[in-house]
Amino acid sequence: MFTGLAGLGRRRMLYAAGAVLLVLGLLLWWLLPLGGTSPSGTIRVSTGSPTGVYQKYGVLLQREVAQQMPQLDMRLVNSDGSQENVRRVATGKADFTIAAADAVEEYKLANRQGADALRGCARLYDDYVHLVVARSSGIRSVADLKGHRVAVGESGSGVRLIADHVLAAAGLDPRRDITPLPKGIGDAPRLLQERGVDAFFWSGGLPTAALTQLSRRFPVRLVPIGTDLVRRLHAQGGASRYYRAAVMPADAYPDAQHGNAVPTLAVANLLVTRASAGADLTEQLTRTVIDSRDRIGRKVHAAQRVDLRTAIYTDPLPLHEGARRYYRSVKP
Repeated sequence: MFTGLAGLGRRRMLYAAGAVLLVLGLLLWWLLPLGGTSPSGTIRVSTGSPTGVYQKYGVLLQREVAQQMPQLDMRLVNSDGSQENVRRVATGKADFTIAAADAVEEYKLANRQGADALRGCARLYDDYVHLVVARSSGIRSVADLKGHRVAVGESGSGVRLIADHVLAAAGLDPRRDITPLPKGIGDAPRLLQERGVDAFFWSGGLPTAALTQLSRRFPVRLVPIGTDLVRRLHAQGGASRYYRAAVMPADAYPDAQHGNAVPTLAVANLLVTRASAGADLTEQLTRTVIDSRDRIGRKVHAAQRVDLRTAIYTDPLPLHEGARRYYRSVKP
């Protein structure tokens, strides 16, 4: 009798130990990304202007990667913006980047180096086009920019690409009908305040901190970009088909908008890599981007728009195999 009870006790202890191991195994499976251990090595991520949303998003994503993939060294490299970002990844000078869909399409249509190797990981959030003037300015439309000094973004920026398309849609020659200045969000707000320019273009997530700060210290206004211009943009074909009519919410820049929503256009941002990027690395980085949305979104409001349901749509790029693997793993 005593021996039997002791044997029963031992069996119960073995069952309990097995159950604990099973629970621990399931917990580790749930916490660790698919594919096992963290990828190792170094990746270069091309971001944007130090004061822009790409850079801020990159810094916060870097922190998430450090926690989720501790053996991976993610290094950020500033850039002029989307056009330079696409070129860097396509030519192997960066491994991942954020770039607007129109800049990706423009690069592909020109059949530039490495264009066929570009792949998408996720559709992230939309950039909104801003045309900013002093509140006292007589500029009320894009056509009114004729004869004025306009900051149109650096040569490698997505802003420059958009400004050229928008000006052309308004019937203006971007080289002859305005005085274009190759200045971006790092310099344009100061130049507007100092009357060094009459207007500037910017394309970024909402809100962009540099514009919020400008509107608090200097009276500015956002010039509407109406649906008629969007129709003309679509008629241009090519990369312009990635622009869509949008409305800048009234609370995006309260000091500039005074409760008024502003018609404009928007373009999707994509997380971009090359076909040669490792599948495990790409899968886990895509997972980190999606899983960190709420944490990053507390500081970069645009990141709140990252949505698992739409992230898979990376047109004009095919999905990278690693990203495809991730989306399959979370498919309900």
